[in-house]
Amino acid sequence: MFGVQFITHHTDTITYLDSVRIALEGGCRWIQLRMKEASDTQAEEVARQALALCRAAGAVFIIDDRVELAGRLHADGVHLGKADMPVREARRLLGPGFRIGGTANTFEDVRIHYEGGADYIGCGPFRYTTTKQKLAPILGLEGYRAITARMREEGIDLPVVGIGGVTAEDMSALAGAGLSGIALSGSVLRAADPVGEMRRVMQIAKQVSDNYGRQNQN
Repeated sequence: MFGVQFITHHTDTITYLDSVRIALEGGCRWIQLRMKEASDTQAEEVARQALALCRAAGAVFIIDDRVELAGRLHADGVHLGKADMPVREARRLLGPGFRIGGTANTFEDVRIHYEGGADYIGCGPFRYTTTKQKLAPILGLEGYRAITARMREEGIDLPVVGIGGVTAEDMSALAGAGLSGIALSGSVLRAADPVGEMRRVMQIAKQVSDNYGRQNQN
């Protein structure tokens, strides 16, 4: 299935933990806890509660950046940005039982993560986003097509997840560009009905999966 990952965020009225609840209630089953500005104590407190919610819902729980915390809490894995610990080092520390994702903006980033033992790539940004500071160069569909083409040429078989300003309406085009899924945050939380928007995203993801599944069979 075309995958959907939800990355936690907060607003004036929605806490990090609220955002986890919203995503789970809306049917998302892959949650990444991203709390870049929080202290270790704050992050651990929220992570423990978020992990319990994800376990109850049967959802994958990934912690952004904090490798030691992910290992200690027995989360499902960790996602590493370009300025975080290298994937190779995280794999050495965590072992084979954890899912490790790495952020990429270029094919060379992808290659480094692949050689380091990554399980998936978070590739972006697709377009401008206010959710993340220090944005890398915008990729757009052409950027994704170029990267996935190089991956095929080099025999690199890793799921690539589009991130950065992605919305539900982008999923079909991104699947066509060779991506395996999307990661989103702000487009859900800014909606008038965040739970309803998450449900809509999941419905579209299923439609995209069904469409591309049929095309691949033809």
